Amino acid sequence: MKRILWFRRDLRVTDNPLLSLEGEVLPLFIFDTNILTKLPKEDRRVTYIFDQVMRLKSSLQSLGLDLMICYGDPVEIFRHLEKEGFDEVAASGDYDSYARARDTQISMILPFNFLQDTYIFAPDEILKDDETPYLVFTPFYNRAKSLFSKAHLRHYTPVKQTLLAAHYKKITKIKDNVVSTLPLALQSLGFDESRSEIKILDANLSALEKKLPIYAKERDYPAWDATSNLSLKLRFGVLGIRELLRFLVEQKKRGIDTEPFFRQLVFRNFYASLLYYFPELAWKNYRYPFNGIEDQGRFEAFCEGRTGVPIVDAGIRQLLATGWMHNRVRMICASFFTKDLLLPWQWGEQFFGEHLLDYDAASNILSWQWSAGTGIDPQPYFRIFNPWLQAKKFDKEAAYIKQWVPELRTLSAKQIHDERCMLSYHIEHYPKPMVHHKEAAQKALEYFKKSITKGVEHA
Repeated sequence: MKRILWFRRDLRVTDNPLLSLEGEVLPLFIFDTNILTKLPKEDRRVTYIFDQVMRLKSSLQSLGLDLMICYGDPVEIFRHLEKEGFDEVAASGDYDSYARARDTQISMILPFNFLQDTYIFAPDEILKDDETPYLVFTPFYNRAKSLFSKAHLRHYTPVKQTLLAAHYKKITKIKDNVVSTLPLALQSLGFDESRSEIKILDANLSALEKKLPIYAKERDYPAWDATSNLSLKLRFGVLGIRELLRFLVEQKKRGIDTEPFFRQLVFRNFYASLLYYFPELAWKNYRYPFNGIEDQGRFEAFCEGRTGVPIVDAGIRQLLATGWMHNRVRMICASFFTKDLLLPWQWGEQFFGEHLLDYDAASNILSWQWSAGTGIDPQPYFRIFNPWLQAKKFDKEAAYIKQWVPELRTLSAKQIHDERCMLSYHIEHYPKPMVHHKEAAQKALEYFKKSITKGVEHA
């Protein structure tokens, strides 16, 4: 068997099913111009991915293999490679709408061997008895737990593979049927090196071992280092999902409560499943026809961390500075964006998508739909986060806020969490709150009710 091993969201050699396929192989990674051309030239993710691809290349070389790195449109690249007489292309599943359309096109060029690696369960694995997808998380979770078995913990070990001759020392660029080579450097892709602080996301399983006992109680507090910080490694498969699961099994044997963390991994799977079966969720409301009110001034203030709502501004500034934001704060920001500011959730989703290092289409899109109350799950539109109460509860001493909004460091936590104080108090170089939460929430409810009424009238 002569096959292409297409690495995508699995940038590792440890426990990688691609390396369990015997025969003549061409390991391949593609820098997709359909994606890259839309990104700013200093995009942090491209730097991170390039670094991981180079590490993968080195790891493959230690196994007697190598990695061909291509630059171009994947469909055109595979049309070129197909001439070399390959029997198939093997790759782990990638389930967003662009990836599925791309893979469908490529499967018409070469037989496509889809491998299960990115998530715990394949999209068609957790279904109702009538073979339809679950729309609510709790029954999805219960079914997932009942089906979870040793098969999901399988460890893949490398087998003997013969490396096919190819161009490995440079980047192979293919465009308009013209093949050329580029130096093996990030700059060859048209990007500048951007190595902003990402240490918070450079975590490992030994760090998680210390956090698991406190994870359930402390993970919602942004000033505390209580989350796994593994999202970036999971997103690009630097850490394999099965390795993480096996780790959790061992921790459970030691008496550690791993259920809260496992639940979050299944939630990640649930959102991927929803986007797989309902790809239109990427841009379209599932329920409630209200699409937000376009206001460029409000949008820009939000994106600059200048809303005057401390917990929101802290989250945005953390995102802009590091490429990451604490999950509880992501929810607070998204609720404020869609309910207090009444901005289109698609704008917020795209903004997060431009800046999150750990951006995962399914998780981001479905989370924004949840916050907007427009998604597929039964999240009611009238559930609105109060950002002031959220900040008081989860950042009681305002430590997180003061870290990212230095203009407020001379104020007490009590002042920072008091909306009336922030509305009346003059703070140099920091704006007053853009909206009064109670009034904004009431306005949001009225807009949603009107949109629902209109939707019924036109049904």
